[in-house]
Amino acid sequence: MTFGPRLSICLATLGLALHLGAAQAETPSSEREWNHATSLMGEPKYEKGFERFDYVNPDAPKGGTLRMSEEGTFDTFNPVLAKGDTAVGLSLVFDTLMKTSEEEVSTSYGLIAEGVSFPDDISEATFRIRSEAKWADGEPITPEDVIFSFESYKTHNPLQASYYAHVTAAEKTGDRDVTFTFDEKNNKELPQILGQLIIVPKHWWEGKNDAGQARDVSKTTLEPVMGSGPYEIASFDPGSTIRYKLRDDYWARDLNVNVGQNNFGEVRYTYFVDANVELEAFRAGTTDFRQENSSSRWATAYDFPAVQSGEVIREEFENPLRATGIMQAMAPNMRREKFQDENVRKALNLAFDFESLNQNLAYNGLSRIDSYFWGTELASSGLPEGREKEILEEYKDQVPEEVFTTPYENPVGGDTQKMRANLREALNLFKEAGYELQGRRLVNTESGKQFEIEILLQSASFERSVLPYVNDLKKIGIDAKIRTVDTAQYTNRVRSFDYDIIWVVWAQSLNPGNEQYNYWGSQSVDTQGSRNYVGISDPVIDELIPRIVFARDRDELIATTRALDRVLLAHHYVVPLFYSNAVKIAYRDTLMHPKELPYYGIGFPDAWWSREAED
Repeated sequence: MTFGPRLSICLATLGLALHLGAAQAETPSSEREWNHATSLMGEPKYEKGFERFDYVNPDAPKGGTLRMSEEGTFDTFNPVLAKGDTAVGLSLVFDTLMKTSEEEVSTSYGLIAEGVSFPDDISEATFRIRSEAKWADGEPITPEDVIFSFESYKTHNPLQASYYAHVTAAEKTGDRDVTFTFDEKNNKELPQILGQLIIVPKHWWEGKNDAGQARDVSKTTLEPVMGSGPYEIASFDPGSTIRYKLRDDYWARDLNVNVGQNNFGEVRYTYFVDANVELEAFRAGTTDFRQENSSSRWATAYDFPAVQSGEVIREEFENPLRATGIMQAMAPNMRREKFQDENVRKALNLAFDFESLNQNLAYNGLSRIDSYFWGTELASSGLPEGREKEILEEYKDQVPEEVFTTPYENPVGGDTQKMRANLREALNLFKEAGYELQGRRLVNTESGKQFEIEILLQSASFERSVLPYVNDLKKIGIDAKIRTVDTAQYTNRVRSFDYDIIWVVWAQSLNPGNEQYNYWGSQSVDTQGSRNYVGISDPVIDELIPRIVFARDRDELIATTRALDRVLLAHHYVVPLFYSNAVKIAYRDTLMHPKELPYYGIGFPDAWWSREAED
């Protein structure tokens, strides 16, 4: 029972009190207070000059090999672009300005940047590059590199252009200083997300390859790229395998944020076209680590001899989900007229029988999602009260009445009688939307055309979960089909919004903010590559998003986010799916991890190491 694509826990974070000890804009850079960390929730745990993160093993040995797998293929090593299938693992090659801590929420410490400063009105932010920061070829990392990286991402990556939309310029303001200018003030998140910027080498991208050809950051490439990170691309087979090798000369090897990390001598990735073949490779011992996203496989496919002997270890952790709100859903594309009617979208949810699916395919290992911020304190529940209600009442004539009168609940199936009632109600909603059942076909009363749906999937592993839904849709006369395509085609179709319905996951941090524009904002509807998969364009949502970004305190953020959640739910934009309450992993006993894992993560692979290196 598949419950979603691999979830990246490194989330965009937005928020409230950014504790940076900000300096005044007119203060000379030599007199500014250069802060070693940023945090959107309280003070950073570690003071300046700290030795290491508490959750790492400072004595972890270096060496050994980590063998990983990935489904799909790759055709580029360029980390900047939003086109092509970018190779997995490139984060090993490149450093960012700041590095996140997995035991804190929305907190980062200096990596390439030794400090950051900004004025009280947060109209700009200045990062100071470490004097020892170097590229793999020994050249120093410069302000020009940071500026080149920022401008390349904004120019060639629509998602990053949206993410950094309010960062209008980057300029060199000192030998090691880069100042980013903002077009709005008091957006507390902007300095934080700039710290996440992946820095690429300007001189390398503007140089020539071994064949004498000029490189171009706007194009895909299979030339092994150069970075400043702990690993380098040692070898690869296009679309099939990649081998990353730990650099002995990594400039930040002993930096406090890296102590006890980057321990594997090599990290190898093998690509598989089919998820079942990928699992068999793990069972056969050719790969070392697996995050299992299928509850049925977790219940039935991990009883092989290596598990029984202890050679393969199974563990479940809630850590990565403690600070992550999940909305996994089937998302209809409202850019297509047939999904623009709210009754149609509501009817599509009525046809989804979660309870039967959970029992028959997932061994009751899943929970139904009922919030866009599911699993966190930001999720709405019951009826709105207090400040949340006050915010919603400002838009009383612009939001569905049920926001105030009816707590959101998903329809309940699980047996024939309940599903018949749900499908009957779905047909009534379709009738209100201008459709009627003629024989076994649900047709538009004006055009006579049958209602058709193509559910686009990126992996055959999802088909098992979607097929029962397709069969239930057919019961009410919908011509529903599943179409599974290869990774490249899926990526291109999603980026250009060429689909009826797709299976997606939106992951939310405890500090939602600027990314909400990209998820639900009107300006992202026509931006190719945005994550506004549904095509939402609603004036109330457009007003609530900046109120979240500029929330004056934590209580206001929570109330406003819950209000946004209610409005999104009330419009029935998606068919909410399900998720597990824990991350399930299996790994060879040759892999070791710290006894105490970080509270909000599992430290993989950074803080893990190989038993081979202990010998």
